[in-house]
Amino acid sequence: MSRRVVRQSKFRHVFGQPVKADQMYEDIRVSKVTWDSSFCAVNPKFLAIIVESGGGGAFIVLPLAKTGRVDKNHPLVTGHTAPVLDIDWCPHNDNVIASASEDTTVMVWQVPDYVPVRNITEPVVTLEGHSKRVGIISWHPTARNVLLSAGCDNLVILWNVGTGEMLLALEDMHTDLIYNVGWNRNGSLLVTTCKDKKVRVIDPRKQQIVAKNFEDPIALQEMDTSNGVLLPFYDPDSSIVYLCGKGDSSIRYFEITDEAPYVHYLNTYSSKEPQRGMGFMPKRGLDVSKCEIARFFKLHERKCEPIVMTVPRKSDLFQDDLYPDTPGPEPALEADEWLSGKDAEPILISLRDGYVPVKNRELKVVKKNILDNKPPPGSRRRQSTCDSDFSQPALEEVLEEIRALKETVQAQEKRISDLENKLCQFANGTD
Repeated sequence: MSRRVVRQSKFRHVFGQPVKADQMYEDIRVSKVTWDSSFCAVNPKFLAIIVESGGGGAFIVLPLAKTGRVDKNHPLVTGHTAPVLDIDWCPHNDNVIASASEDTTVMVWQVPDYVPVRNITEPVVTLEGHSKRVGIISWHPTARNVLLSAGCDNLVILWNVGTGEMLLALEDMHTDLIYNVGWNRNGSLLVTTCKDKKVRVIDPRKQQIVAKNFEDPIALQEMDTSNGVLLPFYDPDSSIVYLCGKGDSSIRYFEITDEAPYVHYLNTYSSKEPQRGMGFMPKRGLDVSKCEIARFFKLHERKCEPIVMTVPRKSDLFQDDLYPDTPGPEPALEADEWLSGKDAEPILISLRDGYVPVKNRELKVVKKNILDNKPPPGSRRRQSTCDSDFSQPALEEVLEEIRALKETVQAQEKRISDLENKLCQFANGTD
């Protein structure tokens, strides 16, 4: 009698569990726009969700700890003139988020650590270069301030957010709508899927397609008959890929190995309610004391429900085998180093003692030669009048006064927010 050999894997018994009701985020009007992005982005500090809004596009940013019912007057990030289609937190600054919109622009925002009193309406920088709506954005994994955008003009653009400049435009590579874009681990290559049913591996700096027509797949996994879009999330630390079907109510997960058959089905997390979108927490935002190896943020019609994936272990000690060193928040390269051809692996951190998010670091945008631009020919007379009214020192004085006023406003907003929080504590105390 032959015995069936069961493949050994520490992830065989990974299970998913939703959090308790009081740890969900309630009363959020999740966007109903027809687009196949995840509608949700999360990091160790904040949860961001694209929401319904009149007169333009908006998303909401909540401190991760602010669970429960969300105040209907909670400030939004508003600035786009048409619906927001995608959002992505900067991997090197937890207070910086990018948004892409139907209005053809990409905007980059600085989010304060405190809850602002009013809507955030002024982006740090607006990136304009697409001629049609922009549906995909993705930060470079290792280079500071490098952001990718892909639009319905079949164009992929790489930006230096620190200067507001377009670094590269990848034209004439896609014959149809780009569905998705992903970077490799060190950001030297990117991969795209396209409506023309081709997968392209691209070297963006050489502006070359490195591979397009793959031969037979090394593994083929039958899923189901659902026609919903799959949102894939890959964790390189555990080699697990999670597949969340949009409009589906399950998360299937598989372990990827180097030997045939390469893809090993682990399990399916099932629930009753379909998901409108999904956020995926970076590894540094997980609770290592509970052997948590992934945390999803499932969007319903009016709420966001965190789902925790855990490896069952009896020991309370740090589990080295579950948590290899993982990418931290420090970039390995500057934007110009990457553009000149340098590559670098992510700078890794240990999670042995947990991860404490760093305080708000301001994103400074320095537009090149803004004050040194020479006037166009024939405008000398106009320039001399301008100079008499606005000499360089006078201009710097005005800019300094604007900066000081902005700081005052921010300080007052923080004070109002602190007082409102105290008021809530008093109210809770008297309940």
